[in-house]
Amino acid sequence: MKRAIPVVALSIAGLIPVWRYEPSIGGTTTSAAEPTPSASSSAATSGTVVKGTTIDTDKGPVQVQVTFDGDKITAVKMLQQPNHPQTTAAVPVLISETLKAQSADIDTVSGATITSDGYKESLQAAIDAKG
Repeated sequence: MKRAIPVVALSIAGLIPVWRYEPSIGGTTTSAAEPTPSASSSAATSGTVVKGTTIDTDKGPVQVQVTFDGDKITAVKMLQQPNHPQTTAAVPVLISETLKAQSADIDTVSGATITSDGYKESLQAAIDAKG
């Protein structure tokens, strides 16, 4: 019994930092803000740039910007996205799938369904606006 009390106390003390851990929100905003100037300047010189409509989701607004070279999608950038860890992880997957599919007919990313649906809707609006 004498050993059980320190073991329980140390276990709880070790778990408290895990419970209190939150991913850095500032890092997400900074990384999203850093590519904006370079992506905007390169997009402006390399093709037609079209913004999709802003889609209001339960997690927050979603808006994409698509760069076209003729009818080919050459780049996709998130202008607005929910500030959520699943969204941060899903965005590169969504963009990669869009560039492969060359359309908004892509799979939803598991764990980021709401963001994926908003992304696809905004992407389709940009494709329609271009077309």
